[in-house]
Amino acid sequence: MPNISEEDEFYDDLSNDLELIKFSAEVQNAIEQEIYAIKFDYINSLFPTEQSLSNIDNVISDMEAKVQKIDSEIRTVVRQQTNIEQDGRLALLDAQKVISQLMTQVRDIKCKAESSEEMVKEITKDIKQLDCAKRNLTTAITALNHLHMLVSGVDSLKNLIKNRQYGDIVNPLQGILEVIKHFSNYKNIPQINELSSEVREIQVTLAEQITADFHNVFSGSNNKNFVPNWQLAEACSVVSILDPKVKKELLKWFVDLQLSEYVHLFHEAEDVAWIDKLDRRYAWFKKHLLNIEDKFGVMFPPDWELSEQMTVEFCNITRNEMSRIMAKRKNEIDVKLLLFAIQRTKNFENLLCRRFSGITLLSEEKKQLLKLTNENQIDKLQFENEIDTFSQKQDINVDSLNSQKDTENEFESPFNGIISQCFYPFLYVYINSVDRNLYELIERFTSDTKLELDREDLTCETTPAIVLSSSADLFLFYKKSLVQCKELSNEQPMLSLANTFQKYLREYASKVLHNNLPKLNNVTPSTSAIVSSITRELWDFAGASPRNLIQSDVGKYTTQELSRICCILSTAEYCLETTQQLEEKLKEKISDTFKKKINMSQEQDIFHNVISTCIQFLVQDLEIACEPALTAMNKIQWQNLTSVGDQSSYVNAIISHLKLVVPLVRTKLSSSRKYFTQFCIKFANSFIPKFIQHIYKCKLSTVGAEQLLLDTHSLKIVLQKLPSIDSQVNREPPSSYTKVVLKGMTKAENILKVVMTPHEPNTTFVDQFLRLLPESDILEFQKILDMKCLKTTEKNNLTSLFQPHNPSFVTGSHTSSPKHDTSNVRKLDNLIKHKKFG
Repeated sequence: MPNISEEDEFYDDLSNDLELIKFSAEVQNAIEQEIYAIKFDYINSLFPTEQSLSNIDNVISDMEAKVQKIDSEIRTVVRQQTNIEQDGRLALLDAQKVISQLMTQVRDIKCKAESSEEMVKEITKDIKQLDCAKRNLTTAITALNHLHMLVSGVDSLKNLIKNRQYGDIVNPLQGILEVIKHFSNYKNIPQINELSSEVREIQVTLAEQITADFHNVFSGSNNKNFVPNWQLAEACSVVSILDPKVKKELLKWFVDLQLSEYVHLFHEAEDVAWIDKLDRRYAWFKKHLLNIEDKFGVMFPPDWELSEQMTVEFCNITRNEMSRIMAKRKNEIDVKLLLFAIQRTKNFENLLCRRFSGITLLSEEKKQLLKLTNENQIDKLQFENEIDTFSQKQDINVDSLNSQKDTENEFESPFNGIISQCFYPFLYVYINSVDRNLYELIERFTSDTKLELDREDLTCETTPAIVLSSSADLFLFYKKSLVQCKELSNEQPMLSLANTFQKYLREYASKVLHNNLPKLNNVTPSTSAIVSSITRELWDFAGASPRNLIQSDVGKYTTQELSRICCILSTAEYCLETTQQLEEKLKEKISDTFKKKINMSQEQDIFHNVISTCIQFLVQDLEIACEPALTAMNKIQWQNLTSVGDQSSYVNAIISHLKLVVPLVRTKLSSSRKYFTQFCIKFANSFIPKFIQHIYKCKLSTVGAEQLLLDTHSLKIVLQKLPSIDSQVNREPPSSYTKVVLKGMTKAENILKVVMTPHEPNTTFVDQFLRLLPESDILEFQKILDMKCLKTTEKNNLTSLFQPHNPSFVTGSHTSSPKHDTSNVRKLDNLIKHKKFG
C-alpha cells in the first residue's frame, strides 16, 4: 500500500499548509472535514465495493506508471528551458556583432555622400551661372518683343482707326492692352511712358469716334431708316474692350433715345398717362422691345444685356412718373382703380421675372451665383405670346390678384416690385376700403344674427348649437383680404391690415355676440316675483312632511334663450380658434421686420370673456331655478319631524330642473365638450356653497338632521352624475368635476353629522366637529350650535371649549363619537343605501 500512503502524505501536506494560515476554529474544522471528505471520496471512487479491493495491486501499478511518466515529462521540460536560455545568449551576441558592422557601414556611406555632394557643387557651379544668364536673356528678349509689338501695334492701330476698320482693331487692341500691363513697372523709362500715353490716347480716340458714329447714325431721320451693319457691331466689340464707363454711357444714350417716344406719348399731361390706362404703357413697351430686339439684337453683344438694360430704364421711368402723377391726383384714386393698376403691374413684373435674369441689377456676388444657377430665362417666342394674353386681361378682379412665382430662382428676382412699389404709399386707400367693407359687414351681421337666432329650428333639443354663419363670412373676408394684401405688400400695409382685423374682431365680439345674449330684464314675470310666489306656495306646505312639498320648474331663460346662449358660445369658440390661426398666418406672411408687432392676444381674451359670460349665464339660470327650492328647505319645520322618509319635494324640484336644463345644454354644447364641463364645474362651485349656507339656516332636531342628511346624500348622487344626467350614454364624469362635488357635498354631510352628535359630553362634541370639519373656524362652529337650538349657556360652554382648538392650528387627535350617536349615523347610512333616488 505504498501509493496510498503517498496519497495520504499529499493530503497531510495540504493540511499542514492550511495550518500555516490562521483561521478561526470554526473555519479550521470545516476545512479539515472537507479535506478528509475529499480523501475518502477519492478512495471510495477507486474501490466502491469490497470486491474491488482484489484489484488493488493493478491500481497501485497504474499509479506508479503515471508518477514515473509525469517525472519524465518534468525533467524533459527543465532540460528544454536550460537549452533555450543558452541559445538566447548566443543569438544576442550575434545580433550585437551585426549591429556593430552595420554602424560601421553607415558611417562609411555618410562620408562618401558628403564627398559626393561637394563634387556635385563643383560641377554645377558654372551651370547655375548659365541658368541665371539664360533667365535674364529670356526676360530681355521678351521685353524687346513686347516693345516691338507695342510700337508696331500703336502705329497699325492709328491707321486702322482712321479707316474705321473696327473688326481689325479688336485683336491688336486686346494684345496691346495686355502688353502694356507688362510695362507697368517700367513707366519711369521715358520711351515706355510715351508709349503708354499713346495707348491711352488711342482708347480715348476710339471711344469718341465710335460714340460719334452712333450719334450720326441714330440722329434725326436716319433713325427710322437705319439698317444695322457689321461696322457698328464690330465697333461694339471694340467698346467692350475699352473702359467700362464708355459702354455704360453709350448704352444709356441708346436706351434714352429708344424710350424718348415713350416719355413723350405718356407724358403726365396726356390722357393715357393716368393709372386707368396703365396697361397701355406695358403693351407699348413689349411691342417696342420686340422691335428693338429684331432690329438691333445682332448688333449689340449678348453680354451687354441691351433688352434688360432697356427694361430696367423703362421700369424706373414708369415708377417715377406714376409716383409723381398719383401724388398730384391722389384724390382721384379709389380702391378699384388702385387694385386694377397693381394687378396689371404685378402681371407685367412677373413676366419680366421670367424673361430676364436681373443680372444688371445685382451685386457682383449675386451675379456670380446667377451665372452658376441661371435657369429662369425664357425664349423670345414665349415673350411674344405673352403680349396678346396680357392685352386681353381687361376684367378687374377685386377679390384676388393673380401672381406667378418663379420658384426655381435661389433668390427673389430684382424685377419683383420694381414698378409696383410706387403704389405702396397709396395702399391706405385699400386699407380704408377694407375698413369700410368690414364696417358694413358688421352692421349686416348685427341685423342678420338676430333673425338667425330667432329661427324655430334653433330650439330643437336634439340639435347641437350652430356656429353663426356670420363668423365664417367674416373670416372668409379676412382670408381674401390677406391674400390681396400679400400680393400688394407684406410690410407696413399688412400691419395696418392686421390692426383693422383686430378692430373688427372686437366689434364682432361686442355687437354680434355679446349684444345678442339674453338680458337680465328680459324675463317676464320678474325673477323676484316668481321666487316670492313659489316661496308663498311652499310656505303653505310648511307644516306638512317635506316629501309632500311640490316645486314647479322655474328658469331664468326660455329654451330658445338657452339655445341662443349656446350658439353664441359655440360661435365664440370658433372665433377664438380661428383668431389664433389668423395670427399665425399673419406672422407667416408679413415681413420679418413687423412680425413681432403681430399680437392678437387681446382679441383672444375678448372671445374668452364671451365664452365665460355665456357659461356664467347658464349657471345663473340653474341657480335662480334652484333658489325657490332652497328657500322652501329653510321654511320646513325640521324640529317637528318625527320620522325619516323619502327625499323631500324640494330635492325633487331641484333634480327636475337639472334634468330639464342640463341635457339641453349638453346637447347644444356637444361639439364644445370642454365648455360643457366648465359649465358643470362652475355650477357645482356656485350651487354647493349656497346649499351649505341654506343648511346653516335650518333649525334641526335629530330626526330633522337625519332627513336633511338623506336629502343631501340624494342631491350628492345626482350632482355626481350631473354631466350625464338623462343621457343614453353612461359616461364617467370628468375627475375635475367629481372632485368638486365630493369635496363640497361631503362637507354638507359632515355638517349634518356634527349636528346629529349630542352636545354632551361637550368634549366629545368638539372632537367630533374637529374630526369631521377640520378646516372650519369658530364662526361655522357657532352656526352649527345655532342649528342645534342650544341654550345660551350651552353655547358658551361649547364655544369656550372650542376656542383653544383653533382650526388653523389643529391637526391632531379626535376622539370617537358616543355609541348612541354612531348607532344613529349607521342606521341613517343603511337607510340611504337601501333607497333609490331619481
